[in-house]
Amino acid sequence: MQKILCFIRNIILSAVILYGYNLIAVNFNMMIPINLFSILLLTFLGAPSLVALVLFKILIL
Repeated sequence: MQKILCFIRNIILSAVILYGYNLIAVNFNMMIPINLFSILLLTFLGAPSLVALVLFKILIL
């Protein structure tokens, strides 16, 4: 039960971090969509995945 609650907390925290990033990035047109893939990637891999998503946005799109 404790692990499930910790996982749900991490998902919510990842969504909040991604939303906070989008609030700042909207001025630079560098928003990352908040969807299941990006939230789970941020949940499992942490902050480096946010950097990877930003670099992917810059280099590919």
